[in-house]
Amino acid sequence: MRTNICCVTLVIIAAACWTPAAAQSVKHIRTKEGGIASAVWVGDMLYVSGQLPSPVTPADRAKGTPAVYGNTQVQAENAFGKIQSLLKEQGLGMGDVVMMRVYMAADPAMDNKLDFAGMNAAYAKFFGTPDQPNKPARSTVQVAALVAAGAFLEVEVQAARSK
Repeated sequence: MRTNICCVTLVIIAAACWTPAAAQSVKHIRTKEGGIASAVWVGDMLYVSGQLPSPVTPADRAKGTPAVYGNTQVQAENAFGKIQSLLKEQGLGMGDVVMMRVYMAADPAMDNKLDFAGMNAAYAKFFGTPDQPNKPARSTVQVAALVAAGAFLEVEVQAARSK
């Protein structure tokens, strides 16, 4: 009898723990041309896919010239601007970002080193300002390369809607 009560109690506890997670609403934000969701809402959390910078000068396949993305600071400002626009479309702002991951590749113009100062200069324009004083938790990871040749960083964030 005691074993049955313990088993029933464990089942009730497991069900109580599982139910809130299962009750979370999930909404995928997609673009027609994108192969992945640009963001996903899970309850009041928005998970934004990694944002690469847009080229300053697009590639010209006819001439065989690659895309030009600019230096790390220019790229970071562009990626943060894309994130800011995506957040705004969802009714959020940069102050709602609670976690950020930055993936950085070395810049050949900087002796194949990371331009962490350039990334931080761009970051400082969006976070910790008088207009937007919040700063998210952040990780920065060095990677060998990114999917777009010439891009030095990709940024993904999670943002929380305040209640």
